[in-house]
Amino acid sequence: MKRMTEKEKMLAGEVYSAVDPELIKELIATREVLYEYNTLRPSETQRMKEILKSLLGHVADDDFLINQPFRCDYGKQISIGRRFFANFNFTVLDEARVTIGDDCFIGPNVSIYTACHSTDPVERNSRQEWAKPVTIGHNVWIGGSVTILPGVTIGDNVTIGAGSVVVGDIPSNTVAVGNPCKVIKDLLLHF
Repeated sequence: MKRMTEKEKMLAGEVYSAVDPELIKELIATREVLYEYNTLRPSETQRMKEILKSLLGHVADDDFLINQPFRCDYGKQISIGRRFFANFNFTVLDEARVTIGDDCFIGPNVSIYTACHSTDPVERNSRQEWAKPVTIGHNVWIGGSVTILPGVTIGDNVTIGAGSVVVGDIPSNTVAVGNPCKVIKDLLLHF
């Protein structure tokens, strides 16, 4: 039986070494691409789109914008839907898959994390970690300075209030806010 690489373990949600040389090499390559992206002139929108299309795992259409600066770990585990917008300082730690639906708008200083670390300091210092995917549905607005933790699913037609820390799943057709983020309103939608 063939032994899994650290990257294969990471993508499978298993414990892996975060300091594996091949993973470090990929992280540095992504940072090189992001350096180019983040230093482009704001008028160079076509080049920005070309870079993101080559970096991200899936881009649904050409009608998207991620304001500079943008940060991610690998890029290839990120999928964005149609008509996507993210404001300044969007950060995605994509050790696991991050799937974002159509018509999603991300406020400034939003962070999405998939990497998990032990609370035991000895285990944590071994640089072993694991990752859990994050899924965001369609028609979602995420306010400024929101943090979304590993393993979270946010349904369709959701608004997450500014400054929230999303630690658990948020159902569709709701408004949720706070730390920890909780549903404060159900929406009656009229389509």
